[in-house]
Amino acid sequence: MLSIFKTISERTAPHDKLEKGVWINLANPTDDEINKVSQETGIQYDFLKYSLDDEERPRVEIDEGQILIIINVPIFISNEAFYDTIPLGIILTDDFFVTVCLENLTILEDFYNNGKIKGMATFKKTRFLFLILYKVATLYLRYLRVINRKSEDIELELHKSMKNKELISLLNLEKSLVYFSTSLRSNQIVMEKLLKSNSIEKYNEDKDLLEDVLIENQQAIDMANIYANILSGTMDAFASIISNNLNMVMKFLAMITIILALPTMVASFFGMNVALPFQSSSYGFLIVVIISIFLSVVGTLFLVKKKMF
Repeated sequence: MLSIFKTISERTAPHDKLEKGVWINLANPTDDEINKVSQETGIQYDFLKYSLDDEERPRVEIDEGQILIIINVPIFISNEAFYDTIPLGIILTDDFFVTVCLENLTILEDFYNNGKIKGMATFKKTRFLFLILYKVATLYLRYLRVINRKSEDIELELHKSMKNKELISLLNLEKSLVYFSTSLRSNQIVMEKLLKSNSIEKYNEDKDLLEDVLIENQQAIDMANIYANILSGTMDAFASIISNNLNMVMKFLAMITIILALPTMVASFFGMNVALPFQSSSYGFLIVVIISIFLSVVGTLFLVKKKMF
């Protein structure tokens, strides 16, 4: 989908022409849309295509006065507590500001909903870029807090009963934190390059904003690492608990088998076709039952004394 926006009198609104000072947003675009933007703006076709590869790594690339910045943006995948990241490409030229992504990102919607982002203008390309980076960093922080709350809720459920569903959800959260941690570190490298680079004109307030972005991103990296370590320890703890519970069940069943084997052995002796005590007594069956119960009680007391129950 191809969308064009332009800021006029501090109001960012949809626009119908590809002209100087506009913001071009490509969300999962078709080849025709990419070709149209490339031909009418002079932006390299490859720059527009790079971000549509979900395996593309964050980086900064400069060629013929065109600057390509690729960062990873967090997205929510499913209700099974799973998050992932996708590339977002930002292209800066003298006349245009372009964003390219496989999905229509909600963080970009705030930039064309009036009044939500202060100081935003499509012709202030450097500040616009840093505002997007700031929104991405804060989105990581928000999702990390959500992941932490979800992991705590799942832990409470696991205290009640060990179900595969909860364990799979914890595993998904752990995978999400790995994706977040890797993407955040890559984004940090890109932002540090932007801070040092002279290719992008930066005013003092732009530098302050980028430094704030770096602080937010570093905080997100620290949070992701902490939550990942906690979740990894939790998974190991629950794996040990499940294994221990299984051992206890098997131990209990083994003890029950031993106790039940004692009366079975007595009954087997008295069921043979050989001369045995009490076979002529009218109380023979009762005596056998009493012997069986006695042996079972003795066996149970022995196991209890050995703390095997």
